[in-house]
Formats: sequence, structure tokens, C-alpha cells
Amino acid sequence: MQSRFKHWQYPQIEEGKLTKYNWIVQNKEGLELGFATDIGTFSYINAKYGVVIEDEVQIGSHCSIYSISTIDDKKGKVVLKKNCKIGSHSTILPNVTVGANSIVGAHSLVLSDIPDNVVAFGIPAKVIRGINE
Repeated sequence: MQSRFKHWQYPQIEEGKLTKYNWIVQNKEGLELGFATDIGTFSYINAKYGVVIEDEVQIGSHCSIYSISTIDDKKGKVVLKKNCKIGSHSTILPNVTVGANSIVGAHSLVLSDIPDNVVAFGIPAKVIRGINE
């Protein structure tokens, strides 16, 4: 684990209010937040149908994570698996899992599952290569 997480503590999350790190959660009862997570400033999480952020996940600034989409009536749990990284300004829509150790590039739109150990980006996000390629 990175040294910057040596003194990491769970953030205080209040319904619909900015945390001290300036990110916000709606439907906070649906959020499961792992240990040593890093969520960037001005990110938004709607956890009405569940959002699981596992240990050591990093989410860039200005990201949006939706477990419900009122435009197309989609809903479902979002899972960000251990040590995945979500680039700034990315959007993750309902019923999506981002695999362990995977990287989603900045400004991506994630509409479907991303497997473990890959790099994916784009609109919509597509797997570009394996982590070790």
C-alpha cells in the first residue's frame, strides 16, 4: 500500500453534502466504501441501487458514478474492484463492474463491464490492452 494512505481514515459522508474532500454522495445507504480509497474533488456518486468501491481504488476528480439513470431507466449496482483506477472526468453508468487492477482512462464513458488487469478508455470505454502488454 502507498505511504500516503498510512494514516487513511474513512471519510464522514452526509447525504447530499460535500465531504471534506469535496465529493458528494446521494443515497449514501447504498454505498460500500473500502479501505484506503481515494476519491477526487467534485466527484458525484449516486448509490440508490448500490455502489461498491473496494480497497485501494482511486477515482479522479470530476467523475460521476450512477447506479440509476433516469434518461434510459437503467439501474443496477456499480462495483469498482480492488486497486482499479478511474481517470478524471469519467462517467460510469448503472450495472457495471470495473475489474481489479484495471485502469479507465480520463474522460471515458463506461457502459459495460471492464475485466481485471486491463487498460480501457474512450466513449464508450473499450479494452485497449492488458496491464502488462
